[in-house]
Amino acid sequence: MNKIGNSDQRLKYKSLIIIVSIVIPLVVAILFNIRITSLPPLTFLPPIYASINGLTALLLVAALYSIKNKKINQHKILMKISIFLSLVFLVMYILYHMTTDPTPYGGEGFMKYLYFFILITHIILSIFIVPMVLITYVRAISNMFDKHKKIARITFPIWLYIAVTGVVVYLMISPYYVH
Repeated sequence: MNKIGNSDQRLKYKSLIIIVSIVIPLVVAILFNIRITSLPPLTFLPPIYASINGLTALLLVAALYSIKNKKINQHKILMKISIFLSLVFLVMYILYHMTTDPTPYGGEGFMKYLYFFILITHIILSIFIVPMVLITYVRAISNMFDKHKKIARITFPIWLYIAVTGVVVYLMISPYYVH
């Protein structure tokens, strides 16, 4: 039986979600301030992790389509791949920023404001999506499908926005990368 029925297991997942949701943003913030000078700048990573964001967006839409068409196993697989790709993105993103100086956005006027609006909303929402994805996932594996569905309706559009805006941010800043 896959159902997480007892309160000890629920408390364990709740505690783990809280810890992971706090640790990930803290570790990312700390690692952003560490430079690995022994490695050459990993300038090849941004188009890769932007592509991962794009693929994640497509998989999220495919997962939604799957569940709407009652293809539950396909939905499960697509969601697990989406979570995995998000982790791969995060590792690549951190490695890039640990080996490469920040790239200032070179656009002006309206485009500069648009860029920073997209970037800031992307970053803020990416902090909040971690616990949302974890809660959504735990509710699914716990067979709490009513609760899963309820939070998934909120998690999905935010996660999709983050994935899409990750690609948009990359496209907007890519002309200013130093190679």
